[in-house]
Amino acid sequence: MNRYKLFSLCLGMMCGLHLSAKDYYATDFGVKADGKTLNTNSIQKGIDFVNGQGGGRLVFTAGNYQTGTIYLKSNVTLHLEEGAALLGSTNPWDYEKDPYIRWMSMIFAVKQQNIGITGKGTIDGRGFQTANNMVDYIQRGIYEDPLKLGRPNETNRPQNIYFRECENVTIKDITLRDPASWNQTYDQCKNLYVDGIQVDSKSYWNNDGIDIVDCDGVVLKNSFIDAADDALCFKSHDANSMCQNVVVENCVGRSSASGLKFGTVSRGGFRNFKVKNIKIYDTYRSAITFAAVDGALIENIEVDGVRSIHTGNVIYLRIGDRWSAGKKPVMKNITIKNVYAEIPMDKPDAGYNYEGPIEDLPRNISPASIVGLPEYKIQNVTLQNIEIVSPGGGNPYYAYRGLTPAELDSIPEMATSYPEFSQFKELPAWGFYIRHAEGITFDNVTFKALKKDYRPAIVTDDAEGVTFKNVRFIEPESEGKEQIFLYKKSED
Repeated sequence: MNRYKLFSLCLGMMCGLHLSAKDYYATDFGVKADGKTLNTNSIQKGIDFVNGQGGGRLVFTAGNYQTGTIYLKSNVTLHLEEGAALLGSTNPWDYEKDPYIRWMSMIFAVKQQNIGITGKGTIDGRGFQTANNMVDYIQRGIYEDPLKLGRPNETNRPQNIYFRECENVTIKDITLRDPASWNQTYDQCKNLYVDGIQVDSKSYWNNDGIDIVDCDGVVLKNSFIDAADDALCFKSHDANSMCQNVVVENCVGRSSASGLKFGTVSRGGFRNFKVKNIKIYDTYRSAITFAAVDGALIENIEVDGVRSIHTGNVIYLRIGDRWSAGKKPVMKNITIKNVYAEIPMDKPDAGYNYEGPIEDLPRNISPASIVGLPEYKIQNVTLQNIEIVSPGGGNPYYAYRGLTPAELDSIPEMATSYPEFSQFKELPAWGFYIRHAEGITFDNVTFKALKKDYRPAIVTDDAEGVTFKNVRFIEPESEGKEQIFLYKKSED
């Protein structure tokens, strides 16, 4: 048994140990299931009581339970039976901004152990109405917020769940819907087990599906996430912390941003990840994107088994230097294998309530990319058993990038910019673009363009040790095309 399977098994057993304690029913604490009564104080009294008894489950039977901010405490599991729904109040004043975390949330837990939320029930933030009520308060001068881009800051809208510095956390089988901000954040937690959850998180701006921040020991599996912002999102907010020892398997994601994402905030880093058997579809940006733009270390990552259907980009690995504060960003030892991807010509998330913005135009369809910086190169990346189907059809009269040294040098470094695959506008390849990298291996990779493209399939610039083994190119009307590969300032 490999270390990832052993870790997953042990964590699952450990997180299940505290779920068999005594049951207490929320209604016994005066909690009303009428969908109208604000139950915040009664639910909190129930949590406090169960905690005082040494632990157990606070059970919500079928019904609608309205609440504002509550705090989960050690050895307590909220269990939502099928048909039970925790409904977020639509009044922003019913939520606290935790003074330590400095965010709003419906359910907080801070420095607690052996906690969980389980069952076939639902947590519904009703975030569209809550966020718009907050906008009204801000416009009337009742609440202070810069209202940038017409929306309140993420910290001034309630998430559904925010757990900080907790140990032994189980989130299992529940449905999470419609937060006003991010959906669920697990920040600097140890031993986090998430299994079989359903997420519908696209009622408002910044509705991430799940954010796992600087956690150590994570299993995320068998889950479906549909989000207006990043779906499966790992972050590192603390330069002295690390998101590490993580297993992700059998998950499906859709996003009007990115599917599987490391970053964008990336101060500490990410290491020892095993991602297996995921599907990303109808996703506006990248199916897989790793961003070390704030001084992060990203190393020892394996992604094995990805089906990327109708996504704007497949793979984007990026080193930048945005908020690094003198730290050296590093990305190395990455394996991405067993991938099938289809890139559409049209906008992949068209028609959703909150689409990704139309930006970085004019450009033709962007290639998959590995882009470091001259002083910080991406190292040791293996791409194996991959097929990417691109629409091709790059039109030089719409957007053009020439292949002379001067024209390639005109591609800006954009070290301090927000990292997105389209940030450079037109890139000179239709299949893969590699810049400032060392030790990149392509093994059994197929690039297929559905229409002829004016660009070569592969361009490397300032790359050393790039290996192509069993690489195939399929492009209509390409016979006699001058270049399939272009190497600039590249060795070995």
